[in-house]
Amino acid sequence: MNCLFCRIIDRKVPSKIVYEDEHVLAFEDINPQAPVHTLVIPKKHIATPLDITDEDNELIGRMYQVANKIARDRNVAERGFRVVMNCNREAGQSVFHIHLHVLGGRPLYWPPG
Repeated sequence: MNCLFCRIIDRKVPSKIVYEDEHVLAFEDINPQAPVHTLVIPKKHIATPLDITDEDNELIGRMYQVANKIARDRNVAERGFRVVMNCNREAGQSVFHIHLHVLGGRPLYWPPG
């Protein structure tokens, strides 16, 4: 598989990992859009949010728990942070392995883009 995030999971591509457990990996975005910009990915390859199945419910919940931990650890939880998952190219998905963007550390405006 030529998935960038799968290669990061397999340590074939370097990244600044900030969290890892049996099911989830989190690392710093290489093109940060805020002072805190961390990506949370499942170790299971799921291409888009449209590919999430009932069997993935616990995994998706775990991803959000990790996002919350990162926000707390980076001291942005109380100030406010954003969690984003894009679906397909027009929405901005450029790596087809689902991932949460955890963004914070500056005011985030709406609409986002």
